[in-house]
Amino acid sequence: MSRSPSLACRPAVRTLALFGLFLFGGTPTHAGPPNIILIMADDLGLAELGCTGSEVIETPNIDRLRAQGMLFTEGYSGSTVCAPSRCTLLTGLHTGRSQIRDNGETPNFTGDPGAPGTEEISGWKAPPMPEGWWGGQRGLEPGTETIATALKRRGYDTYMAGKWGLGGPKLGSMPTDHGFDGFIGYLCQRNAHNFYPTYLVEDGEKLVLDGNDRGLTGAQYSTDLMIDRSRRFIRDHARTKGGDSDPFFLYYATPVPHLALQVPDDSLARYAGRWEETPYPGGKGYLPNQTPRATYAAMITRFDRNVGLMLDELEAAGIADDTIVVVTSDNGSTFAIGGYDMAFFEGTGGRRGHKCNLYEGGIRVPFIVSWPDRVAAGTADDTPVANWDLMPTLLSIAGAESSVATDGIDLSPVLLGTGEPPARDHLYWEFHAGGGLQAVRMGRWKGVRNGVHRDPETPVELYDLEADPNETTDLAAEHPEIAARILEIMRAEHTPSPVAGWNFTAAEADPGDAAEATPGMEIGPGLTERRQFVKDLRVVIDGGTLVLSGPANPINGSTVTFTTAGGELVLTNHTPDEFRRKHGGKIRRRDGGPAAEGRDVEVVARDGGGCIIRPLAPRS
Repeated sequence: MSRSPSLACRPAVRTLALFGLFLFGGTPTHAGPPNIILIMADDLGLAELGCTGSEVIETPNIDRLRAQGMLFTEGYSGSTVCAPSRCTLLTGLHTGRSQIRDNGETPNFTGDPGAPGTEEISGWKAPPMPEGWWGGQRGLEPGTETIATALKRRGYDTYMAGKWGLGGPKLGSMPTDHGFDGFIGYLCQRNAHNFYPTYLVEDGEKLVLDGNDRGLTGAQYSTDLMIDRSRRFIRDHARTKGGDSDPFFLYYATPVPHLALQVPDDSLARYAGRWEETPYPGGKGYLPNQTPRATYAAMITRFDRNVGLMLDELEAAGIADDTIVVVTSDNGSTFAIGGYDMAFFEGTGGRRGHKCNLYEGGIRVPFIVSWPDRVAAGTADDTPVANWDLMPTLLSIAGAESSVATDGIDLSPVLLGTGEPPARDHLYWEFHAGGGLQAVRMGRWKGVRNGVHRDPETPVELYDLEADPNETTDLAAEHPEIAARILEIMRAEHTPSPVAGWNFTAAEADPGDAAEATPGMEIGPGLTERRQFVKDLRVVIDGGTLVLSGPANPINGSTVTFTTAGGELVLTNHTPDEFRRKHGGKIRRRDGGPAAEGRDVEVVARDGGGCIIRPLAPRS
C-alpha cells in the first residue's frame, strides 16, 4: 500500500465516529473498542531500529510489529525536543497552537511543594532526599483535553509508565490529573537523565529505590520497574474474547535511549566486544562510560525486549488481536553529546540535522501501527503524518467523542484500508530555543527558517524532499512563489503564547493581554540581582545588573529589555556563542522588537567565564 503525499488545511472540530463492531475481513473478535498501547521512545532516531534501517542495533520485537502492521515512511514527531512533542502527542495540537512549545525547566523543591518550610532550589541541583522533589517542567493547564481524558469518557481504563515531562509534583499537572488512572515513572525530564534514580513517582507519591544513588550503576534500573507495572496493568485488565471487561489504554513513554549511557550488564553482554570503543569521559551533565557504542545499542535492544514482554502478555491473555500497538519517538536522534556516536549509528538515516533543529534529522521518526487482521500486515504508506495525528486517529477507532479541535487528521481509513486519508495542505512546526525555528512540510516541499527570534524577517530555506531528501540545496531563489506561500503558512499557523519567550515578536499578541499574562521584574540603577534563572518574566534592566548562573536555561520563557539608563545582563555559565545560539532572541528593544547585536546590544566575553550583554547607544 503506497499513496502519494497528501497534506490539508486544519480539520474542523469533529465528533469522532464510533467504530464499535468494526469488521475487517469479516472476522470480528469482540464487541467493543480495541485496547490501545501507545509506545513513545525518547530520542530514538529514524534509522535506529532494524526495520527502519539500522545495521548495528537489534530490535526483533519491534521488527515483528512492523512485519504484522503498517510503517508510515514519512512519519514525523511533534517537535524536536521532549516536552513539546509529548504535548502535541497527547493533545493533538501542533506547536503553533499547543500549550508547550519548548522545554521549560522549573525549580526543584527541598520538600513537598507548597508545604511549610519547603524551599525552591536550582532546577539542575539534585534535591535532598528523602524529602526533596525534582520540580519538573511547565505543566499542562487544568482541564486540558488529552487522549487519556477522552478515552476515559469512552470507558477505557488508562495507565502511563515512563517519562511525563508536562508538569511537576502535587501541582495539578501530573498524569493522574490528565486522564490516567495510574502512573509510574519520571515526572521531571532532568531526573530522567539517570536510569538509577533515587526515586520514581508512583500514583502521585515517591517510590524510593533502595540501592540507587544516581551513580553509574545501582540496584534498580528504572525501566525494569516501568515494564513490570505495564505488564501487570495488561494482566489486570486483560479482556478475553467475548468478555465484558473495559478496554484499556496504556501509554508507555520509555526514557530510552535518551542519555545518560546506562544499561544493566545482562543487556550490555549482548554487544560486549563487538566494536572498537573510545571511552566517554563524561561532562556537560552526563555520566562517563567505557563502552559507549555497546551501551547505546544495548539500551535500545533492552527497550525492544520490553516491547516484546508486553506483546507476550497480550498473547498469553488472548487479546493480541484486540489490541492496537503504536511505536514512535518524541524527536530525531541526538547529536554528539554524552557519548553518542552520530557517525557510527547514523540515527537520522542520512537526513540533515538532529535533535534540537527542524531539519529532517530532528523530526523524522519511526511510526509503526499494528492491529492484527485489521491493519494489513507488512504494508507501508507514504502519507506525511505527525504525532498530533494520533489523537484523532485513536479516538476515532475507539469511538470516543471529543468536541475539542485538533490539528491532526484521522488516519483510520489508511490503517484499515477503507479509503484515502483526509486531505491537508501542510504540516507545521515551531521551536523557540536555538534562536527560534519554524518549518513547514507542504507536499514535496519543505521550508525552514532559523533565527526567527533574532530577525522575524529571516528568509525561508526551501528544499525539494523528493529530489533532495537530505536538504542539501536551498531552492528558494528558484521558486520564490513556493517560498512565499510557505512563509504565509508559517505566519498563519503560529498563534500567540502567554509565555513571552514563545512569541517571535512582541507585536504578535495583544499588548494588554501579554502584559497581564506575563509578570515583570525591574532592576533599577545601582541594584544587582543574582539568580539561577528567571522564569516567565518580562525583565526590565533600568540601569542595574542581573546576574544569572543557571547552566542550562537561565532565561526561561522570559524576555529582557534595557531602558535608556543602561545596565548589564551577566550569564556566568554561557559563552557569547552559547548566548547567541540559545538566548539571543530573548533580548528586546524598547519598542518590543528583537534586539540585534551590533545595533542594539553588544555581547562580550566575561573575565573568568561567561558573557555580558549591554545596550548600545542609539545610532544617530
